[in-house]
Amino acid sequence: MTYKEIIECLYDLKDAEKVVFKENKFGIISNNSLGIYHKELKMIAKEIGQNNELALQLFDSGIYEGRLLCSKMFKPKDVTEQLMEKWVKTFENWEICDSFSMGLFSKSKFALAKILEWTKRKPEFEKRAGFAILASYCMADKTSGNELFEQFFPIIKRESNDERLYVKKAVNWSLRNIGKRNSDLNKKAIETAYEIMEFDTKSAKWIGKNALAELQKDNLRISDYPRAEYRSPVDKNGNS
Repeated sequence: MTYKEIIECLYDLKDAEKVVFKENKFGIISNNSLGIYHKELKMIAKEIGQNNELALQLFDSGIYEGRLLCSKMFKPKDVTEQLMEKWVKTFENWEICDSFSMGLFSKSKFALAKILEWTKRKPEFEKRAGFAILASYCMADKTSGNELFEQFFPIIKRESNDERLYVKKAVNWSLRNIGKRNSDLNKKAIETAYEIMEFDTKSAKWIGKNALAELQKDNLRISDYPRAEYRSPVDKNGNS
């Protein structure tokens, strides 16, 4: 599909009622939105495939759904810091923030640097982007040791007093995902959640309580990342 054909396709799917529904139901307030659901955009992106040139054109179209498509079509290995900074400053809601952060930024070579940098930012969705990258990176990186992720606990504690809805939800999300990497990090995430609950803010108490509700479940599915590192040694006969 050409750029013109993609734009025509987007306008064919235009639905003003969906714009209102997404705002009322999910709190997604967006400028120049046509009202197209994420699942429809995923189908379009799958049909087109990864294409950096088209992705950049779609972002610069100013159409909200065009920007969402950009996050699905740009190749993560080709992301630059300049593009990341350009894009993050335009985020206006959690949907587009998470679409770029999870689908693109967390897979780029700048993921860790932006976690450290953006989680200190003041704008709500720039800070959320840092934590959304972290939450996604926890599940995407299957080889790094615990030391890499332990460095994020102080950052999570530092920002747990931010009362803004989409920041505190992302902080909580990050803590829960670190705690689901393996059993050792689960224990440390639980300890961190209790420490956060000692802070005298509503956001901190909610973050800690909500994280504990999941991380302490008897049937919680905990991964084993990095693979095999925490398994009991097995002898040549298969006995542990």
